[in-house]
Amino acid sequence: MNPTVLEPPRPTQELLEGPSGKPMSYWQLVWWRLRRDKVTLTAAAVILLIILSAVLASYLAPHDPFQGSIRKRLAMVGTPGHVLGTDEQGRDMLTRLLYGGRMSLVAGVTPVFIALLVGSTLGITAGFVGGRLNLLIMRVVDIFFAFPSILLAIAISGALGAGLKNTIIALSIVFTPPIARVAESVTTQVRGWEFMEAARASGAGSFAIIRHHMIANVLAPIFVYASTLISVSVIIASGLSFLGLGVSPPNAEWGLMLNTLRGSIYVNPVVAALPGVMIFMTSMSFNLLSDGLRDAMDVRV
Repeated sequence: MNPTVLEPPRPTQELLEGPSGKPMSYWQLVWWRLRRDKVTLTAAAVILLIILSAVLASYLAPHDPFQGSIRKRLAMVGTPGHVLGTDEQGRDMLTRLLYGGRMSLVAGVTPVFIALLVGSTLGITAGFVGGRLNLLIMRVVDIFFAFPSILLAIAISGALGAGLKNTIIALSIVFTPPIARVAESVTTQVRGWEFMEAARASGAGSFAIIRHHMIANVLAPIFVYASTLISVSVIIASGLSFLGLGVSPPNAEWGLMLNTLRGSIYVNPVVAALPGVMIFMTSMSFNLLSDGLRDAMDVRV
């Protein structure tokens, strides 16, 4: 993973003034760019729709997610009463997909959020303090880089056992090192800027400099990089469930559903592919959204 290159925002002359004629702030420029990016807005709308459908699954789902029927096993898409058909146990696919979104989103977003907090703290501390502390933190981070992220997640999940909680722990450990590396890189760059030297010369303490000057300038690239990991996290979390190391049955989760339906792919391939379609749509939407945020914030990752 390439380190983030942090540069001061460079708005063009036409963006320096808003509709009122006053200079636009950095975040106003970011919002102005996002509003003009139709692809990013579409991706954000898809993500919002997926999140709302998962949160409101109890009200939107037409059936009980755990109730099946032997007579209705692997019903085709469009079957009366089952718009998206049924799975291998006769459970309604639409209902299972809605409830499965809850598990998949929690397993995909929560580890990145935890890794963002822990990794940013470690990286900013290492980059700002430097010296032996930087060496200690970054050498420990480098140890985790020796393992591919997927293999490391499988190893940790295998050691901890199956379950949503253990999946979140495993993925949090996997994503903390790269975020810490990016945070350390951008912090080291910002530390050498002139306004940082001016803050030190004015007698400001380390905590005040980090709080008022450092965090405001490194948060954007760290956040953008973390957003790119959400799509990866969704895929890996689903992969762990597919391998039996994530969410356990009979809970609904897209990766687990893909695993249980793989034996039915020759009987009803459309229904068997639906969980994979949801994983693809969610991952792709988060990926496009992160690309849009990166361009709007003018950060090169």
